[in-house]
Amino acid sequence: MNPANERANTQEDILQLAEAAGIATIWSDAYGLPRQVSPPALAAILAALGLPCDSAAQCRDSKARLAAEQTAGNLPPMLTAQAGQPIRLPQQAGLHGRYYRIEFESGASSKGRLAADSGLPLALQPIDVCGYHRLLVGRQSVLLAVAPARCFGIADALTGNTDATREADVTAHLWGLAVQLYGLRRQGDGGLGDFTTLAKLACDAAQHGAAALAISPIHAMFSADPSRYSPYSPSSRLFLNALHIDPASALGDHALTDGNAATTELQRLEHMPLIDWPAAAGARLSLLRQAYTRLLESGVSHEFETFCRQGGSALQDHARYEALQEWLPRQANCGAPESTGDWRHWPLEYRDPRSPAVTAFAQRYPEQIGFHLFLQWHAARGLISAQRAARAAGMPIGLITDLAIGADRGGSQAWSRQGEIIDALAVGAPPDFLNTVGQNWGLGAYSPLALHASGFHAYIEMLRACFAHAGGVRIDHVLGLERLWLVPEGASAAEGAYLRYPMVDMLRLIALESWRYRAIVIGENLGTVPAGFDERLAQANLLGICVLWFQRDQLQFLAPKAWSAAAIATTTTHDLPTVAGWWSENDIDWRAGLGLLEAGRSDADERAARAQERDALWQALTKSTCASGAMPPPSATAAPVDAALAFVGSTPAPLVLIPMEDMLGLPEQPNLPGNIGSHPNWRRRLPLNVEQLLHEPAVLARLARLKQARAAAASASASATAPAVLTSDKDRA
Repeated sequence: MNPANERANTQEDILQLAEAAGIATIWSDAYGLPRQVSPPALAAILAALGLPCDSAAQCRDSKARLAAEQTAGNLPPMLTAQAGQPIRLPQQAGLHGRYYRIEFESGASSKGRLAADSGLPLALQPIDVCGYHRLLVGRQSVLLAVAPARCFGIADALTGNTDATREADVTAHLWGLAVQLYGLRRQGDGGLGDFTTLAKLACDAAQHGAAALAISPIHAMFSADPSRYSPYSPSSRLFLNALHIDPASALGDHALTDGNAATTELQRLEHMPLIDWPAAAGARLSLLRQAYTRLLESGVSHEFETFCRQGGSALQDHARYEALQEWLPRQANCGAPESTGDWRHWPLEYRDPRSPAVTAFAQRYPEQIGFHLFLQWHAARGLISAQRAARAAGMPIGLITDLAIGADRGGSQAWSRQGEIIDALAVGAPPDFLNTVGQNWGLGAYSPLALHASGFHAYIEMLRACFAHAGGVRIDHVLGLERLWLVPEGASAAEGAYLRYPMVDMLRLIALESWRYRAIVIGENLGTVPAGFDERLAQANLLGICVLWFQRDQLQFLAPKAWSAAAIATTTTHDLPTVAGWWSENDIDWRAGLGLLEAGRSDADERAARAQERDALWQALTKSTCASGAMPPPSATAAPVDAALAFVGSTPAPLVLIPMEDMLGLPEQPNLPGNIGSHPNWRRRLPLNVEQLLHEPAVLARLARLKQARAAAASASASATAPAVLTSDKDRA
């Protein structure tokens, strides 16, 4: 064959294989223009998915293998279904006329027979009982995940509804706060927010009437490398950040005042305006090692042993990873210390968690591994205590945790779940108005092919880890339920492509787990949203997020009544400017100083546009009667924070979440995307101790306005849905 024809055929084969594998070969950019993914980028993504296509022969082999998997006669390890709906089986399974048995979680069972006519759909009778059941048909055994039609909702939390098939008959107009957990302060905290401080804030907020307290991600990080502290780039989403443990919960309060070097360092760090993560981590872990030594000396408790047993192999894997990451840099011939922070650079014998070398390491160093088991035990105890305190203080929801979109590809979860997480692809975002070259977040993503093949095991365990000790979960970049922008190793972010995910299955599993844990679900649906996506979220009772800065029709800000009732409402997010920062152009100051302005726009362009936006926001605030009089000057101290909170509080959203930065009127935002080290991302501490946060006069005034706005929104909703009162025969006519 002519080499040119061979290349042409290969490119066509690559396009066909990519489409069959769920990769979008054409996508629409921020301007709505179609863009074609290059064949080399497609080939790299396909290779990472285990579908090599460097030649026509490889393409044919990969297409045949993919087709065989999609048309195999055997049933997949798991099928998801909606309660009360027929359960469709793959038509090619060849099971027509077969008898089947369903074994329910409860221990009960039922029998049936599939249609004998091969021309009819192959389906089981509807199952009304939600849960994980077992289908036995022929010689096959399949897990059936039967989910409710919708997620556990805010109305369910308010009414105590336990029936997933029944809608709770109440319209919620609640409010809550959002906080960066690491930034909380209290006396004796050692320079870093912890679960004890979180519990204090939750109780205080509940006494003011808050229904929920949303927190930054608390996923497990890297104990041996605390310089990696971005909460959205965790080591594992299966476990918790041990640095949020209060050492006093393990050692007792007296241990923090005994004058040793570690406590002296903690006292120094406590008064710093920014978090010194390495120093704070070193001091805190030193105290926790003392607590672990005392535990070993006094004898391991039954509670700790039970925790380790229930954690199973996943917990053991994480503890082994943490111990190895600390131990390997001290060994000869293991490379530079910075390289051993990534398991993919470890000596070959340690890259497999099931290898003899890892087993031998665990047998040789049980106390080192035990320390990290101890840390997870205390972290879980701290989170559980905070959630219990929130609920006991009166919050119907309590803590809302944050599920990051991915985990570091060199971290614990990727090491222990290599079969499900794609190694050579990173989650990111395509070029858009704010990031003209696109984004590469360096995070690992699940392989859709592996999820199907494994019965979604890794996905379910992650959901359970996030739902376990909270009243709600916020899913970061929830758009990933339908598609993710994945970037090949070594390529620019613009050379990525969208990979399709099994959204129906994943939504059903979220709904099922949300009811099992009785936790609401919020999805961060900001960005380029596919057509119909928000409607699918609403149908599943998965709440989206409406942010003040984006609630516009061109330049005009939408009136509160025009906001969605199927989403929470907020003034801003951790990646966006605060109200005071936006009004005073503090965010423009930062972006201009760091060279992060949108391509083709000058500092003057940005400020001129902001002046128009300020005017538009003030008009919206005054039109809604949340503000009056002359527009304030563009300074942080003059920013209409109170009016903005009342404006957002007036929306029909079932839950309004106000970041503590806006409650305090602060101009600085927690994170400035796109910069590396120049802005103190994830290091800012709140200026007041937790006991003072909600008792400052300005904060009390804002709380009062927010509660008044929420009450007015509830009243307006009740009036709009109330039946008309008939006062005469004429009215009846």
